[in-house]
Amino acid sequence: MKVDLLIENGHVLTMEGDGVGFIEHGAIAIKGNRIVAVGHREEVGRNCRAERVIDATNKLIMPGLIDAHIHTGFAIFRGVAQDMSDWMQKGIWPFQKHLKPEESKAGSMVNIIEGIKAGTTTFCDYDGRMDLLVQNYKKIGARARIAEMVNEIPDDIGDLPVGELYEFNPSIGEEKLKRNLDLYEEHHDTENGRISVILGPHGPDMMSLELLKEIQNYGEKLDTKLHMHVAQGDREILQMEKRYGQRSIAFLEQHGFLNDRLLAVHLTEATDAETVQVAKSGASMIYCAGSIGIIDGLVPPVHSFLQAGGVACLGSDQAPGNNCNNMFNEMKFAAILNKVKLKDPRIFNATQSLRMATIEAAKVMGIEHEVGSLRRGKKADVILLDLGDPSFFPVLTKPIRNIVPNLVYSTRGHEVETVIIDGNVVMENREILTIDEKVALAKAQNAAENVSKRAAFDILNSDSDILAMVRDGLL
Repeated sequence: MKVDLLIENGHVLTMEGDGVGFIEHGAIAIKGNRIVAVGHREEVGRNCRAERVIDATNKLIMPGLIDAHIHTGFAIFRGVAQDMSDWMQKGIWPFQKHLKPEESKAGSMVNIIEGIKAGTTTFCDYDGRMDLLVQNYKKIGARARIAEMVNEIPDDIGDLPVGELYEFNPSIGEEKLKRNLDLYEEHHDTENGRISVILGPHGPDMMSLELLKEIQNYGEKLDTKLHMHVAQGDREILQMEKRYGQRSIAFLEQHGFLNDRLLAVHLTEATDAETVQVAKSGASMIYCAGSIGIIDGLVPPVHSFLQAGGVACLGSDQAPGNNCNNMFNEMKFAAILNKVKLKDPRIFNATQSLRMATIEAAKVMGIEHEVGSLRRGKKADVILLDLGDPSFFPVLTKPIRNIVPNLVYSTRGHEVETVIIDGNVVMENREILTIDEKVALAKAQNAAENVSKRAAFDILNSDSDILAMVRDGLL
């Protein structure tokens, strides 16, 4: 069989089966944008003639990582809202109210570059003005499953006192829903299927029941997922109780949202009973360990969700809260924080973390038939890591294998050397091949500085903890 690319002589993690699908001295063959063979190097090599061969000796071959929840449009605010209370109102809002769409787009591209260089091949981006941000994915060649963040919140929401009930603006909601539907019409299943679109209700506290129901109806009509923050913080719960006299999950259950369409992001404030209820409903959970750890100092109930039979995966969330949109960071934090929370080192092992950034994430997003594992017929989203890097040392395969524990607990993402997305080599030898990385970084840096200049008055009057630390010479 003639193929376009043969990668051979590496250790392979297919992520097939219940574990990691380890193949020692394995190979993978790619034709077009599909995997046509994966197995032992001798078997695959015997049956394939390749236009190009990559010798993966002392490399790890595995599926590209999936970031199931990321807001790349927020990347331009990285590092402005940590170690503080009311991070959204006092940290992000003074900047965000001055942000222009093109500046958000410039920051988004750098966020995507960051993810690709750390092995992320699928970005489940959930943001405003996705009609602009989607162009970044098309240009750089990444896979994206995107949603416009739909709400009815006025532009001055950040100026409201903390705890005050939001005032909805239906015209804002209809405009944002239209953008989501237009996004679907124009971009869904484009770029050879690399770009797909789902629906993005911001949260049950961010819009009227009427708009939520409208989105629900479109979800059924288009047969697609609803990417939504659920029980993401005490602010949301307070808003729901004031407006409806119910907590978020009871409200969603009453109105028919707890089903397999729902991608419930965070569940930070969910009680044990609510967590089990969501898990048993068929809805999935997206857990953002680093973000919620930094923003709230909490560990969402992902372990209880999994124990109740739910399907969950990992996301990195947004740069201002998490700082790091790197799935190696998320795998490590997810495992360690749950071990500490539950006081049991056996909880949340490395294999579970890795699966939640690959095949389980694909299941949650409804794309497991295409990506998430290395199997004949799936899309060719593949990454190669350098097993010769000190972070992998020592590499042992007998009598035990330590590659996966070192991958989760030791690596930092720089070990990723090659990234293949949809059969195309997007990064090789740590160099992005599809865009000029330095130009993208310079453009985004200039945009960030311009936003900061325009926002200076609001920043200096924000009464934020981080501003106080700057004034005290602590930053």
